[in-house]
Amino acid sequence: MIFFSNEKRDTNSYTIGTLFGPWSPQAATAFKALLSARLCAAVWSNISDCDETFNYWEPSHYLIHGTGFQTWEYSPLYAIRSYFYLWIYAFPALIYTLLLQTNKVLVFYYTRCILALCCALCETYFYNFRGVLRQFGPNIARLVLCFLVLSSGMFISSTAFLPSSFSMYMTLLIYGAWLQQHYRVVILTVATSSLIGWPFSVILSLPVIVDLFLMKKRRMFFVKWSAILGSAITLPLIAIDSYYYGKVVIAPVNIVLYNVFSKHGANLYGVEPWHYYFINCFLNFNLVFVIALLVLPIMVTCKFAIKSKRNIVNSSHWICLAALYLWFLVFFPQSHKEERFLYPIYPLLCLCAAFALEMVHKAISNIVPKLSYFYSMCILLFIVVFTILSFMRCLAVYKGYHAPMDTYMELGRIHQEYNVTSLKQPINVCVGKEWHRFPNSFFLPDTDHWKLQFIKSEFSGQLPKPFSTEAGATRKIPSHMNDMNREEPSRYIEVADCHFLIDSDYPESAEFDPPYSRMSNDWEVIFSYSFLDNRNSPHFWRAFYVPFVTEMKCSYVKYNLLRSKHLQFN
Repeated sequence: MIFFSNEKRDTNSYTIGTLFGPWSPQAATAFKALLSARLCAAVWSNISDCDETFNYWEPSHYLIHGTGFQTWEYSPLYAIRSYFYLWIYAFPALIYTLLLQTNKVLVFYYTRCILALCCALCETYFYNFRGVLRQFGPNIARLVLCFLVLSSGMFISSTAFLPSSFSMYMTLLIYGAWLQQHYRVVILTVATSSLIGWPFSVILSLPVIVDLFLMKKRRMFFVKWSAILGSAITLPLIAIDSYYYGKVVIAPVNIVLYNVFSKHGANLYGVEPWHYYFINCFLNFNLVFVIALLVLPIMVTCKFAIKSKRNIVNSSHWICLAALYLWFLVFFPQSHKEERFLYPIYPLLCLCAAFALEMVHKAISNIVPKLSYFYSMCILLFIVVFTILSFMRCLAVYKGYHAPMDTYMELGRIHQEYNVTSLKQPINVCVGKEWHRFPNSFFLPDTDHWKLQFIKSEFSGQLPKPFSTEAGATRKIPSHMNDMNREEPSRYIEVADCHFLIDSDYPESAEFDPPYSRMSNDWEVIFSYSFLDNRNSPHFWRAFYVPFVTEMKCSYVKYNLLRSKHLQFN
């Protein structure tokens, strides 16, 4: 049931037995629902950002297997990425690999399942009967749980190997600990999020820090534990990163210096118009995002217009709201916009949307009590529409863009069919314009024979470069690498040297993006999957999947695995 109640409750006397006046799931039930949703994401969500592949999966593959691609961020000359952070993910994968000697694709999905478990645990801690449930009541807690479980935004972000997803986990812990008055945990997770994860995530913690430092006047407590816990994280972080880079490195400082204080900042990549984040938030949270945007006027109205013996809006509401709006104010005006930059605020979006819906309910109950039941029906309809749109979005992303992962999975079959381990030569799997959809080297069957290679395409930026196979490769400054996104021709090999080629069959072609699948004298199509042609598909139907209708309205191309007719295996 989602119907609301006006029963008076003493928030100081909540127990497990009396907590649920209006029903709300217990923590164990919430965890099961969250974990089920996160495991679905681990199996079915795409890798939607090439930054996830080349800045995190690839160097992790290098740490485990000794091969992988290196971006300029991992050059000792710049050193803006942390190997300490990588080992958080790579260590469980390494243990799994050493114990089971299993297929590398399974290691990839095992790591994702670990992320699913971690995210579900963090969400449960945020939700539980001493967190959102105790502080804001069952009505808000139930809505928050619904939004977390069902939103496509959480589906996409929850198992992504990205610092922004890691910071999203920490946001859940920071605000969960703060609501439960576990202030040492608050300080620990703030330090973890900003030092190990993403330094800019500290913005979300500022309202909580102000609350501890000024409102609760825990100044000495804050200073003491910040020094203790900050040092406990910073010292091993510097030690491990300095070991790998061969010099003293503080990676979070370097990334701030590059993005904020360099001449060009981060604007070499991902420059988007002002409405980019609004569109992305609506796609990932649909009605929840719309109502979250209205939370401020709704809360102000409720604060001053509703007469009640209980405090309708308290400081906890304002602090959570301040964190969300502070993120909006800092990131929305920036030219460099990427969807992953929104991940840390996703839990707060869910919470603020729940605030807004509950505040409207309280207003109606106080002003026109007879409409309370009708409003409950409206909330039920709201959740039904939100759920349908969320599933439509998840299906649209999966069905439209999952072809690259399916295609690279076919390499495992070829590996068995040709008994590749007996071959003497490496097999070159080439990509041109589809370089950014390479999932990662865990999809290459082994490290000795299968090599991903780049061929020249219309893309004119800098591509990543394989890590050197020499000892201490992470300490050596790679040649032909820059921080200006200038093209490096040394990355390319000739098409004639490719054994396999992965390419999409768009109707448009160009000098360096020819239609390889139609070159029947040179290439044979051995696997092909449907891939959404977003340039020639209507906006709504490509964003939200409707069975049968989407297929009719949208255009699709073939995502092909091609085999050379000229190169033989020996």
